Amino acid sequence: MGDRPVVVVEADLSRADHQAVVLDLTSAYAADPMGAGRPLPEAVRERVIPGLRAAPNTKVFLAYVGGEAVGLATCFIGFSTFHARPLLNIHDLAVLASARGHGVGRALLAAVEEEARELGCCKVTLEVNERNERALQIYRTAGFVQAGADGPTGGALFFAKTLG
Repeated sequence: MGDRPVVVVEADLSRADHQAVVLDLTSAYAADPMGAGRPLPEAVRERVIPGLRAAPNTKVFLAYVGGEAVGLATCFIGFSTFHARPLLNIHDLAVLASARGHGVGRALLAAVEEEARELGCCKVTLEVNERNERALQIYRTAGFVQAGADGPTGGALFFAKTLG
């Protein structure tokens, strides 16, 4: 990577090259130990792009270094009832292992924050594995904190219930 700049663009999911990059980077993220530990199954790969394109609240950002796609942030616009304003949730933030430590994650976070400000969002949200120290450090450096951690009721926890 060296001193080559990180270029972040918003993905155009109607473009075949952007579709391929989104699939490849999402699958690489899924295969990472901090992801699912295995690449996306083919049946899932076939549904990702149509699903993202069908959701009107989708925002995907791609990071390139020297013309090579090395990271992505897949985001969804939501709504905060407590602020009566939109919010931007980072669902996936992934950087290829070979590109880590070169500012790719920081560049993606900056692009997401800029987009959130342009959309009038009250906040940017994300979830992170509690053992992903590298990601936690990047998020903390970028100003993210555990939601509600400073309030009297304690910090927010993210829960999921998988449906068949």
